[in-house]
Amino acid sequence: MGLRSRTGFPPAWPARVMAAVIGAAALLAACGGDDDDETPPPTLRETTFGPVQGQDLSASSGTYAWKGVPYAKPPVDALRWKAPVDPDAWSGTPRLAQQFAPACVQYGRIYGPGANNTYDASIATTLNTTVGSEDCLYLNIWRPATADAALPVLVFIHGGSNVSGYTADPVYDGAALARTANAVVVTVNYRLGIFGWLNLPQLKDGSSAADDSGNFATLDTIHALRFVNRNIARFGGDAGNVTVMGQSAGAINVYALLTAPQMVGASPKLMHKAVAMSGGFSLATTLPPGSLPTLNPASTALAQGNALLQQQVIADGLATDVTSANAWIATQTPAQVAAYLRGKTPATLLTTLLTRLVGLGLAGSGPIPEGTVVPTDPIAAIRAGNYLKVPVIASTTRDEAKLFPTFLALAPALGGISGRLVNDATLFNTHFNYDPDAAPTVTLAQWIPAAYLPVDTPVTGFNARTDLLNTIFFIASRNDMMAALKTQQDNVWYYRFDWDEEPAPWNDIYGAAHAFDLPFVFGNFGPSLFAPIANSTANRPGRLALSDAMMKSLGAFARNGDPNHTALGVTWPVWPAQLRFDASTTATAITVQ
Repeated sequence: MGLRSRTGFPPAWPARVMAAVIGAAALLAACGGDDDDETPPPTLRETTFGPVQGQDLSASSGTYAWKGVPYAKPPVDALRWKAPVDPDAWSGTPRLAQQFAPACVQYGRIYGPGANNTYDASIATTLNTTVGSEDCLYLNIWRPATADAALPVLVFIHGGSNVSGYTADPVYDGAALARTANAVVVTVNYRLGIFGWLNLPQLKDGSSAADDSGNFATLDTIHALRFVNRNIARFGGDAGNVTVMGQSAGAINVYALLTAPQMVGASPKLMHKAVAMSGGFSLATTLPPGSLPTLNPASTALAQGNALLQQQVIADGLATDVTSANAWIATQTPAQVAAYLRGKTPATLLTTLLTRLVGLGLAGSGPIPEGTVVPTDPIAAIRAGNYLKVPVIASTTRDEAKLFPTFLALAPALGGISGRLVNDATLFNTHFNYDPDAAPTVTLAQWIPAAYLPVDTPVTGFNARTDLLNTIFFIASRNDMMAALKTQQDNVWYYRFDWDEEPAPWNDIYGAAHAFDLPFVFGNFGPSLFAPIANSTANRPGRLALSDAMMKSLGAFARNGDPNHTALGVTWPVWPAQLRFDASTTATAITVQ
């Protein structure tokens, strides 16, 4: 039997015709029509590559969902370290889009995924081991379980320092946001770490400027937006009204899209609004002295690429040191070197990264400002007007740096020693088993070194030290970006997330730390790394009310290019004014500064 006899419509019919067929079939059934005519399910949709069958979650979340929809061919074998290409088409039986695709290959961190591609106890056993898959270029779609069409589209790019993260993280489930914002929500997997960004001369064969850029993950996100542009109308979204949002490394990637020449020159336009949460896109050269940049120059990525090759050669016993490694490399053609590295398993390369490149300070990843896919100086490009001029919301959390207390060891001015006593495994296991409604079982002295206690000691206390780290890291890049944008446009908004109602002592350990706004943005308060220590019964009314207000602001911004709505209770003015999202345990406390 062909597809028509199973679903009631041919695969090439567009969404508006499918909707008409569904409505007509329902009307005929109500009037006693032919019992052999089956109404196609509302979760059966056509993409440019083939039909997909999603999930009807209307009873549980009021949404329809499609998970694990391919937007590019698996970047494996010869496609490793190449720009993404369209997936192979399929026809006939619809592809099941009901489970998240694997996370992109990465090394395990406390944020997950674990061995099961989700947040669970296995995360504690997979720290610094290889998890995920190279076959990972998939996206997920949620929409309200209604017949509404031309809904605004929110595309989310996850964080994770651009070395980790995954769309199957329960925090990123898009159902609550889609329903509350009345929008189509899309979450995107993209390549990570050295698989997503790698600057190595031997990989550049001159056949494609995109391939030679090394910005494979940035190109993944552009390719995902092309998929959205071509297909989202069939899921009820408006391809002419796409808001791209990201948090942390995801915000860095949003700024990369904002300044990427491929995005600036795209026709049709692929991105119409931007939300960048807790990220920046500044080189050290555009920041005040002593600041920590949120973007490294292409030379840093080149040093990493060369070191990865050299250290892999040494690890394989082909050389004993960098000098002899370079001598061996010189005997190989670029094609032979490329084949050598493509022949290595992800686990082998990540082991080399963690055991050899970390000590060299070359384990990080992110967009490479090489001038083709990413401008050599994005802030200068914005100031020159060479970027995608769209409405922007930027944000930080009040206590960003409390998620990074180990960074206090970076400089004497920051304290000179790590601000956390426990290791990652202890942190994860403590969080995982914690009961926020019970009496505290953790003390500040168990978590924070005595040098930073009491936490509110001026200058030397934990609060003061992390505030300084926040200033030279997140705030420096925020100010640089916002100042550049304001030279070109007025429609730029900013919020600070101040919620810190966790049970003691977590309110001092984390407060309004980096990433603590994510559950509020998505309306998801468990399970996750921070849910067991943050989400008490006592603070539930206030956080749910704040979450509702934040999601409705995103919905208003996605629809109108302005985040104001009546539930805010205040008027949110453009930058340099600041909106403060906060709440008590029982009610919102949203103010303007």
